[in-house]
Formats: sequence, C-alpha cells, structure tokens
Amino acid sequence: MLGKSEYSLPPSIKKRNSRRGDLPKKVVGSYWKADLVGLMPTMALYVFLVLLPIVIAGLLSLYSWNGVGSLRFSGFANWDAFFHDPIAAHSLEVTIVLALVSWAIQTPISMALGFFIAGKQRYRTVYAALYLLPLLLSTVGIGLVWQALLDPNFGGLAWLAQNAGLSFLQQNWLGSNSLALWTIIVLIAWQFIPFHTLLYQMGRRQVPNVLYEAASIDGATKWKQFVHITLPQLRYTIVVSSTLMLVGSLTYFDMIYVLTDGGPGDTTRVLSLDMYQAAFVANTFGYASVLAVVLGVIGVVVALLLVRFTGFSSLSSQREGIA
Repeated sequence: MLGKSEYSLPPSIKKRNSRRGDLPKKVVGSYWKADLVGLMPTMALYVFLVLLPIVIAGLLSLYSWNGVGSLRFSGFANWDAFFHDPIAAHSLEVTIVLALVSWAIQTPISMALGFFIAGKQRYRTVYAALYLLPLLLSTVGIGLVWQALLDPNFGGLAWLAQNAGLSFLQQNWLGSNSLALWTIIVLIAWQFIPFHTLLYQMGRRQVPNVLYEAASIDGATKWKQFVHITLPQLRYTIVVSSTLMLVGSLTYFDMIYVLTDGGPGDTTRVLSLDMYQAAFVANTFGYASVLAVVLGVIGVVVALLLVRFTGFSSLSSQREGIA
C-alpha cells in the first residue's frame, strides 16, 4: 500500500525533488540571491520610472511653482483648491463615466471577437489581421482622420447623409453636448478593442476542448458551457483585461485632446486633460501635481480592488486535474 505522499506526487515531481535533495543545503539556500540579482534591473526601472515620479509629484503638490521661478512652499493649499474646484469635480465625474462605459462596451465585444478568431479556420486569421489595424495606427493620426470624417459640413458621414439617404448621420458628433462624450467613447473602443480581443483569443485557446466534449455528452447547452466552463476558465484573462481597461481609461488624453480639447464646454474634459491644462496652459505645476497624484491613487486602488476581490492574487491553476 502506497503512502499518501508517494501516491499523490507524479514521478517527474518526485525525481525533481530527489535531485534537489541531493544538493547541499548551502546551495539550495542561496537561490534567493540569484532571484534578487535577476530582479534588480526590473526593480531599478520600477523605482526610477514609477515610484520616484510619484514621490516627486507628491512633494511638488505642496509647492506653488510656475515652471520657471523658484519653488514656494504652500502646504496643502493646492489640495484645498482641488477639493473646492467644481471643474476638477466635473472632470473626475467625466473620467469615471468614461472608464465604466468603456469597460461595459469593450469587454463583451472583445470577448465575442476573441472567441470568434480563436477558431482554426484561415478566414478567421484574415479577420484577426483586419481587427488589428486600429491598434497599429497612431492615436493622434486616428484622431485627425475621425475629426475629418465627423465634420458636420464636409465630413464623410455628412456626405453619406446627403447622398445615401442616411439623414441620421447628419449630426454634430463632436460639437454636441449630448453626443461628444459618447462619440469619444466609441472611437476609443474602436481603437483598443483589438488588443483585448487578442487577450481573449489566447485565453480561449488555452481552455481544454475535453471540457466542452464532456459537457456536450452530459447534454449541456452552448450557453451553459459558456457560463460554467468558458467564463471560469477565463477568469484571470477577464481580470487582466478589465484592469488594463479601467486603469488605462484614467489616462486617456491624446484622442480627446485632438478631437475636442475637452469641449464643447467641459463635456469631455477628463482629469488627465485637466492636469495638462493646469500644468502647461495655466502654469500651475503644483496644482497639476495634485491631479497627477489623484489619478495615480485612483489607478492603484482600482487595480488592487480587482486583484483582491477576484482572487487573482491566489494564482491557482485553472487547469488543475486535467491530463
């Protein structure tokens, strides 16, 4: 009768453990030094490119500075101005709406396209290449092209409205208070859906077909297979994609700057654009640093909440028990 430990460990694992057991304890204990050396370049980049700028922005938020003269310590005056600034409050509201609606639009479309191009047929590969085109183009270039297409007088959509009988396309897409933000959201989704489509394509191809075959034998419908097999197996893919969508939505700037510059009025003025205007238009770098810190904190909190409440940090295998 085999013991529990001998029965539960595959031969490859026991062989590897036996080899490691033959090594001197000093050698085994020194592995952490090699890991530390390997991580040092990445940690150095993280410190200088992420942590240090955050610290500098936090310190600069306590000063008044126009970018040229000397720094003048102002304490928490910039923070007090932020909490009493109606424009900043509106920009934060627009940013949250943009992030949530972008996630709600991009997630199901990216998932559906990812499942479609995960097939082995050649024509799906051709479609996948076409889907990637917006992702390969410059955001500024995309903004200029769509700005021309959406021109209410001479744009492509206006031409279709006049010559193809599609009168509903005759809209001031970027100049209307009720349409501008939604137009921006759709264009951002058009550009970034291909990236998330690739994530879901790779995730779907990692799901073992034996699970679907077994479910089909048991009489499970396609919908039940999707709910009870596909979604659980794509749990970590969904978390990664959602994190990138939500945190990335906080920093959307170039597309909005090119198309509307925050207009009409403040309809599309997000917090990142507010930060740019505070720094490089109003020359109030201390107040702009406050906005930068707020954006950074929101991004970190969103990422931590997704990791914490989805169980992503456990990193347990999704394919456990599958031969």
